[in-house]
Amino acid sequence: MKEQEYRSLPATFSKSERLKRDKRIKELFQKGSSFFLYPLLIKYMESPVPEGVNQILFSVSKKNFKRAVDRNLLRRRMFEAYRLHKHTLTSLPDQENFLLIAYIYVGKEKATYQLIERQLIAALKRLNDVKSAKT
Repeated sequence: MKEQEYRSLPATFSKSERLKRDKRIKELFQKGSSFFLYPLLIKYMESPVPEGVNQILFSVSKKNFKRAVDRNLLRRRMFEAYRLHKHTLTSLPDQENFLLIAYIYVGKEKATYQLIERQLIAALKRLNDVKSAKT
């Protein structure tokens, strides 16, 4: 797809894109691979997903951020950066397996949106490389 076609796609985050099932989350954390891009730890795993989309989980530790306001702010920043740049994580139409991804914020201080966005874009490119290497 060309850049212009990407921009015409809706930058939404539907309910089917959220990673919610305990069974899938446990499987991701037990069997999945991971890499670190400060302040994010990214866990991922290929899995057959009946919804036919990549599923995402955002997490911020209560240990590092006691106030829910701070955790929600960081989660919203990660969510927005992913929503705007998810088109870089391409998927083939005939593909059976999709990615389960967890973005875990592990920094001790609140990062700016620009830093989170930059690291999340790098993570998406790396995930794209991993995904294309397996096909």
